[in-house]
Amino acid sequence: MAEMSRELVETGLGWRYTPTRMAALISDPETVALVACEAARIRGLAVMQFGDERGHLALLCVDPGHQRRGVGRRMTEWLVDSAQIAGIVSIELELRADNLAALAFYRRLDFRETQQVPGYYGGRIAARRMVRLLRQDVEMP
Repeated sequence: MAEMSRELVETGLGWRYTPTRMAALISDPETVALVACEAARIRGLAVMQFGDERGHLALLCVDPGHQRRGVGRRMTEWLVDSAQIAGIVSIELELRADNLAALAFYRRLDFRETQQVPGYYGGRIAARRMVRLLRQDVEMP
């Protein structure tokens, strides 16, 4: 999982989701680590941290050979359903500002951009923050 994150999410950046950090996330009772497998190989992964009212989708990536096959969408929908059952109000995430494919993907899943953060990734790459509200009685941040 850590290697997949390094290759697909953290390309050109320092390695934040190292094997040690990934193991800590997996063992954290407030975090869900989800994998999509085929033939005993990880084809996609998602990591979401659950707070009292907010979830944070920390990682989501799909092997390039399996993108556009619904893997990322199904993992995200499973996490959204789990968050709703847990009473989570919203799910937040960050993505590289230049990742237009990811931006379109999250927009299709009802995430809305809330702000851009210059230099978010290693002081060099801007991020877009997005949120998906899970209850209609809550205002966007």
